[in-house]
Amino acid sequence: MAKKSFPLRINDQVIAAMQRWADDDLRSLNAQIEFVLREALVKSGRVKLTQKVITDLESLEGGGEEPS
Repeated sequence: MAKKSFPLRINDQVIAAMQRWADDDLRSLNAQIEFVLREALVKSGRVKLTQKVITDLESLEGGGEEPS
């Protein structure tokens, strides 16, 4: 899965809390933010989770086949 850079402005207190959480989970801050976003997408039903990896948007929109 390709990754895309994205500039993000976040409150200092939120960044500090995310950094502490990332440290607790032995993740980088970037990986922790991605993890939290992915979990929120799954929980809201916006994406499906297959083996802890988000499936391609194409397959979610019905344009492709579900991965096996």
